Amino acid sequence: MPEDIDTICVFCASSQQSDQVYRDHARKLGKLLARKRYEVIYGGGRIGSMGALAEGVLQQSGKITGIIPRFMEDLEVHHEGITRTIWVDSMRQRKQLMLDKSDAIIGLPGGSGTLEELMETITLKRLGQYLNPIVMINTRGAFNPLQDLFERCISERFMEKRHREMWKFVDTPEDALKAVEDAPPWSENARSFAALK
Repeated sequence: MPEDIDTICVFCASSQQSDQVYRDHARKLGKLLARKRYEVIYGGGRIGSMGALAEGVLQQSGKITGIIPRFMEDLEVHHEGITRTIWVDSMRQRKQLMLDKSDAIIGLPGGSGTLEELMETITLKRLGQYLNPIVMINTRGAFNPLQDLFERCISERFMEKRHREMWKFVDTPEDALKAVEDAPPWSENARSFAALK
């Protein structure tokens, strides 16, 4: 395990209606992270990919912290068996704490909330405010449209080719861990080319 990566935040969904393979990948990721002794930060839920991730970590006796806004307690039933739960007042506070407490981000497929978390983190990295690895697991090709959109942003000159180094798309949980560990460094000087001229 790289010396500078101890805690990994996982953005993922609470939906129970999606294909089972999404929860299978989340559970496998949780197991792999725990086996490698990474501490895990996530949204604190007990159902969907969130719950599967947590169960995977706990099955391997790993450490996992959930961060959840109080107003969402009735929407995302919180997981009472995790290592620690941190209650916050807002979604913004939740996301900020996730970033502050993590050394890398792994994104699993999800809905608007998951996508919003990923987009803000990538934006912060572009501006040199978040320098850590960002990896997305492309289960069932769910992120294919996002990959295409990023490429369109680059081809239309809204972003530069070197911005591709901010993120990595992979196919499996095993690939995600390797991508985190092999991620190229990113400098806070990135903001010097944040705006194309």
